[in-house]
Amino acid sequence: MEKRTLKVHTENILPIIKKWLYSDKDIFVRELVSNACDALSKCKTLRDKGELSVTDDELRIDLFVDKEKRTLRFVDTGIGMTAEEVEKYIAQLAFSGAEEFVSKYKSDTEKDQIIGHFGLGFYSAYMVAGSVTIDTLSYQTDAKSTLWTCDGGVEYDLQEGSRTTRGTDITLYVSEDSDEFLEESKIRSLLDQYCAFLPFPIYLNGTHINNKEPLWLKSPSQCTDEEYLEFYRSLYPMDADPLFWIHINVDYPFHLQGILYFPKIHKKFDWNKSNIKLFCNRVFVSDDCKDLIPDYLMVLKGAIDSPDIPLNVSRSYLQMDKTVRQLSTHVAKKITDKLHTLYTSEKEKFLSCWQDIELIVKLGIIQDEKFYERAKEFLLWKSTSGEWLKVEEYLEKNKDKIKDKVFYTSSDETQKSHFLNFYQEKGIEVLYATSPIDTHLMNFLEGKMRPTRFQRIDGGIDDSLLDMTKEKTHLDAEGKTEASRLADFIRGSLGEYKVDVEAKSLSTESLPGFILVDEDLRRLRDTMALSQGALPPSFMEKKTFIVNTNSKLMNALPHMSLKSPDLAKDLAQQVYELSLLSQKELEPTKLSDFIQRSTRVLEQLVELNGQEK
Repeated sequence: MEKRTLKVHTENILPIIKKWLYSDKDIFVRELVSNACDALSKCKTLRDKGELSVTDDELRIDLFVDKEKRTLRFVDTGIGMTAEEVEKYIAQLAFSGAEEFVSKYKSDTEKDQIIGHFGLGFYSAYMVAGSVTIDTLSYQTDAKSTLWTCDGGVEYDLQEGSRTTRGTDITLYVSEDSDEFLEESKIRSLLDQYCAFLPFPIYLNGTHINNKEPLWLKSPSQCTDEEYLEFYRSLYPMDADPLFWIHINVDYPFHLQGILYFPKIHKKFDWNKSNIKLFCNRVFVSDDCKDLIPDYLMVLKGAIDSPDIPLNVSRSYLQMDKTVRQLSTHVAKKITDKLHTLYTSEKEKFLSCWQDIELIVKLGIIQDEKFYERAKEFLLWKSTSGEWLKVEEYLEKNKDKIKDKVFYTSSDETQKSHFLNFYQEKGIEVLYATSPIDTHLMNFLEGKMRPTRFQRIDGGIDDSLLDMTKEKTHLDAEGKTEASRLADFIRGSLGEYKVDVEAKSLSTESLPGFILVDEDLRRLRDTMALSQGALPPSFMEKKTFIVNTNSKLMNALPHMSLKSPDLAKDLAQQVYELSLLSQKELEPTKLSDFIQRSTRVLEQLVELNGQEK
């Protein structure tokens, strides 16, 4: 076997870095300011070790935009570099000065983190600059300034510089195709985006830029409600104030700090968009936390900061690994802990927020087994009695009237129907289930709570809704009961509809009939609608119309047909479509016919009444 060595052509490295390492030109501002911030952090570390005398007021970063000279300068008062260090940290690609420094001055505290990790951030400057110079002076005694110049090729010049005070001055000679970075407003927007929370003052052409403190670094006990609200407004200035928030501070098994807010939900809310801002050591990385936050928590807003999150080499996005999965699990647990605490200690506030948070809770239950185990303690449903109940409480409260069955309606409290009133008259409590994912949730809960079964009020006929003492069982000469004759008449009148008709003795006279919708088929239809799919028309075409044999209206129709058969047929069809309409089953295309028939029926009734007089 013959071993050989890979050949690397250095002249090809910079073009690769410039074109492929960073996906966005804007990143260079973040990288160069982060490097300057590291240099300042090193000054504080040396000061703490007694190796450097420096005051906090001396530590700053300045950016200067000169449109006429086509230059953009990054100046810091940090640790600076010697000529040897320039050769080591700048001329040798991917040699991380930050990692070497941390290793040398490692301490037990994490408060002054060094940002850099890869030693490549500096070269992002060449995405916008044809040439770059570094004028730097080390903090070391008797050090001489060093001037490094490179036009983006593999060769560079190194000579004595002109800087007379400790720190580094990097000048970018901006390329013709990057004019936008000579606009002060553009640089300001990038500083606001990436560097707003850095620990050292940043000035742009003499104006202080970053005056925001990262609230997530403070202890929750030291933060006021107004501070939390002001911080939210600074992140999302166009949003309404949030409902509540959770302050996360984790030291083990990883470092994680942040504040997550529950926003108010509006109709145009994008549930698929990530709204949480991701930071690494106070430097903004991304507003896409889809891998760090479970899908059902994407609605949350706020900021998360962790030095332990694994980023790609350009620090632009997360790389999935065990740490990310642990972080995701921990965040989900913190959220359920907060919700449970709110439910037990501030129940009124919890209930007032339920409309905005219920979808989060229900999605979490469906998608995450661990979330379900914690969240089932505060999964609530509003009942027709006005109470908020868990399923177990509903079953216990109504055990004398129902057995292992949960009755619900898809209509809200403002849309009460005669059919819902029928249940209430019988003293049967009904739960309101208006969320678009309630069908999925019920399927899930039935698997967890066997033999409990959810049934919409129009999904079946409970025995308690019938009055067997009024059942019309008398047989005529043809061997048919009055009930079966009524069913035959209605079935004949609805000949053009694909519908089964059954006559039942309901324990009310006010309800002429209702549409019985098979629970399983309706759930399947709802599921397909939610996923933007569609069932074959034959699945839901066939319905069952339950006719009430105790309704005066329905009993009068066969007799009316003897005098006015067309009117009797119209009335039968009208009652059927009224039932469809009240149960939200009437197809929109049928509404016009329904309105025309309503007018025709009224005219015929008026005419018939006039003839009788």
